[in-house]
Amino acid sequence: MNMISNEFIIETSAILCNKVGLKNLSLKMIAEELNIKSPSLYNHFSSLDDIKKSIMIYGWKQIENTMIYSIAGVTGYEALKNMCYAFYDYATSNKGIFEAMLWYNKYKDEESIKATKRLYEAMFKIAKSLNFSEDDTRHSIRAIRSFLEGFVLLVNNDSFGNPISIKESFDISLEIIIEGLKARNKKRK
Repeated sequence: MNMISNEFIIETSAILCNKVGLKNLSLKMIAEELNIKSPSLYNHFSSLDDIKKSIMIYGWKQIENTMIYSIAGVTGYEALKNMCYAFYDYATSNKGIFEAMLWYNKYKDEESIKATKRLYEAMFKIAKSLNFSEDDTRHSIRAIRSFLEGFVLLVNNDSFGNPISIKESFDISLEIIIEGLKARNKKRK
C-alpha cells in the first residue's frame, strides 16, 4: 500500500491552489490529483478548511524563509527593502497560496503563530537597528504589511488598468514608504 504523507498532500494542494485558486479547490480535485479516493483524505485532514489552513501555514513558512534569506548580508533599510521585494515576488508567483495566506488571523492557534514568528522577529530586529520606538515599529510593520498585501492583491486580480509598468509602480511606492519611514525616524530624534 502506498502511503501518502500530509506534507505531500499539502504540497500537491498548494500547487493546485495556484492553478485553480483557493475558492475553486476541492477535496475531489485534490484526491484526483493524488490518484486516491476523496474519503482517503480524511485519514490525514478533518476537512477542506483544515487543508486550506495547512496551505496558509505552508505559504507563510515558505515566504518567511524567502524573506529571511533575502536579508543575508544587508542591514537597515536595505534589508527592509529586500524583504518587501521577496514578499512581492513570492506572492505574485503563488497567487493561490497567497490567497490562503490572507486568512492568517482566521486561525488563532499556536501553529499559525509559529508560521510567522521568525519573519516578524527579523522585522523587529531591523526596526530596532534603525532605532524605531516599539510603537513606531509596530505601526511601521503594519503599514508595510498593508502595502504589500494590498498591492499584491491588486496585481494578482489584474486590477491595475493603467498601462504604465506595475513593477515601476511597486518600486516607486516602496521608495515612498522607505523615505517616509526615514523622515519619521529623523523627526523623532
